[in-house]
Amino acid sequence: MGKFIISKRTNGDFQFNLKAGNGQVILTSQGYNSKSSCENGITSVKTNSQDDSKFERNTAKDNRCYFNLKAGNGQIIGTSQMYESDNGMENGIESVKNNAPNATVEEENE
Repeated sequence: MGKFIISKRTNGDFQFNLKAGNGQVILTSQGYNSKSSCENGITSVKTNSQDDSKFERNTAKDNRCYFNLKAGNGQIIGTSQMYESDNGMENGIESVKNNAPNATVEEENE
């Protein structure tokens, strides 16, 4: 089962990573000013990850693929790692869809 890990950045912002059952990071958030905003972001991922139209598929300048998960208002709530192929990216999207809804939430140890 997947899990969200909340951590604090060096600038004091909070962020989360969604990790698959194998421990691989499959989605990373933006920075949030507060922990409660970060937790709201997690709730948004759990909801929006079930709607395929909320996944924006992209190609980077080096031709690797990645995706953004967007909220209902169009704001990016998470970005994937880089993938070498479209197939890898689609597998990543499926992993977010499968892991996010029931993922636990933990805080990274300081």
